[in-house]
Amino acid sequence: MGRLGTTEIILIVVVVLLLFGGKKIPELMKGLGNGIKEFKNASKKDDTPPASKNEE
Repeated sequence: MGRLGTTEIILIVVVVLLLFGGKKIPELMKGLGNGIKEFKNASKKDDTPPASKNEE
């Protein structure tokens, strides 16, 4: 598998535009960004050690 060239990237962008239309792409990117943000927040919460019951 080689690297993606300029022609391949342009072809992918054109196909995405044809499939989703110009108005749907910003909504898709916003949803993707929110999903990534939630994933990062959830992974940060999992890194914190659980609080013991004696620390009230």
